This record gives sequence, structure tokens and C-alpha cells, in this order.
Amino acid sequence: MIRLLFVGDIMGSAGRKAVAGALESLVDRERVDFVVANVENAAGGFGITAGVLSELERYPVDVWTTGNHVWDKKEGVPLLDAHPALLRPANYPDGNPGRGWCVEETAAGTKIGVVNLQGQAMMPPIDNAFRKADVVLDDINAAHPEVKIILVDMHAEATSEKQAMGWYLDGRVSAVLGTHTHVPTADERILPKGTAFQTDVGMTGPYESIIGMKPEKVLERFLYNTPRPFDPAKRDIQLRGALIDCDEATGKATAIQRVKVDVG
Repeated sequence: MIRLLFVGDIMGSAGRKAVAGALESLVDRERVDFVVANVENAAGGFGITAGVLSELERYPVDVWTTGNHVWDKKEGVPLLDAHPALLRPANYPDGNPGRGWCVEETAAGTKIGVVNLQGQAMMPPIDNAFRKADVVLDDINAAHPEVKIILVDMHAEATSEKQAMGWYLDGRVSAVLGTHTHVPTADERILPKGTAFQTDVGMTGPYESIIGMKPEKVLERFLYNTPRPFDPAKRDIQLRGALIDCDEATGKATAIQRVKVDVG
């Protein structure tokens, strides 16, 4: 059995505080073999920087996924080519920096595939995630036929699109986990053909907030319908994510559970 931990969107300095305060003990306590974390909001809530990535690399994470906000800080974009385990969604058009999938190993030498995809509904226009998933899985099988366990970060706004991806990939990957909305859903389950699924694993960051931002400016935006500068919140910090157990021989998931660790 291989145990995977997926850490939901790390939101600003509060999210990084959650990782610093809870991740290592969680990995030890739950006997986790492999960790994936989404970092598209890690630098002030928007994007990633070299300094932030260097800070997070102190902790036991094997692969970093992202989403549409990965492009928000120009200084972070070159990191996508420089760090093979830092992914951006695979269905951005060809010619963009970075890569949308990778294969890394556990400490015991088991190879794990990780795929990053992004939805189209209410999101920036990019290539079809479902068609790209087919291409990526073919590429992984061709380059690494020994890989049985594959985790997919489906970064999307619409719950229906994330659920559709779960059903589309059921039996072909070990887990499809949704990110982006920062609100954890209570629908974790194993689909009929053996794929673990959760619509959204939630945010690692401040929960006394509106999806990670201080409520005051967000409320003003809804009240006045004009732009406001958002300020990342700092209180009620939690690490959120999912634990998935996988059969090493078949790659099928045998269990999934939500993760919530209160940090402060």
C-alpha cells in the first residue's frame, strides 16, 4: 500500500505557516509515502516566487501543482522550466513555459505520476482538459510503463467539471482531486472503477476569511461592483487536504479521507 497526501491550495503567508507548523508531523503520524501540494496562491495569494518556493522546499513535498494564478508574478514564471517537480496545468497551449506532468519516486523507489489540469468553465480560455488528459496519460504510459499510481490535480471553478473529470478518468488514475475554490467539499469517495475523488480539497490557509482574503474589501467589491485591493487574511489557520491509500500493484485507490489540521 502507498499512502499519498495532497495538500490543498497554500494561501499566502498563513498557508505557509500551516505547512511549517503541521506538515512534517502529519506526514510522520499518518506514515505518508508521497506528498503533493498546490502552490498557486503561496506568494501573497497570487502566484509563486523563488523565495517562497525556496521556503516551502524545506518541508517534505515531492511535487508542486498550480493553476491559473501561477502566471500572476512574472518572477515566478521562469521557475516552471527550472524546477521539474513544479507543474502548471498541462492543457495550456504548447509553447508556454513548464510542464503539466511529472513522475517522481517515493523514498522506497515507487514511481508516482502527477498530472496538473485546469478547467474551462468560468476560467481563462485554454485547451480542453479532458482531451489533454488522454494525451498525458498516453505520454506517461509510453515514457514510464511501470507507473501504476497517478494523481490528478483538477484545478477548476465548476463542481460539475471537476466531477466530470473524476468520472472520465475513473479506473485510469488513482485519484482526481479538485482545487481552486478554497472551500472543502464533503464528497470524498472511491468511484466504481477504483479512482479516489473529492470535488475540492479546500485551502491550506486562513479560514476567518472569504476564500483566504480579509472579508472587508471583498464585501466592498460585492457592494459597489468596482475593484478593490484584496488583503490575505491571517486568522484561523488550517492545513486542509486529502489522504489516499493506493494498491501498489494495480494503482487503484482503496481509501480516501479528508484532512484538517488546526494550526492557529
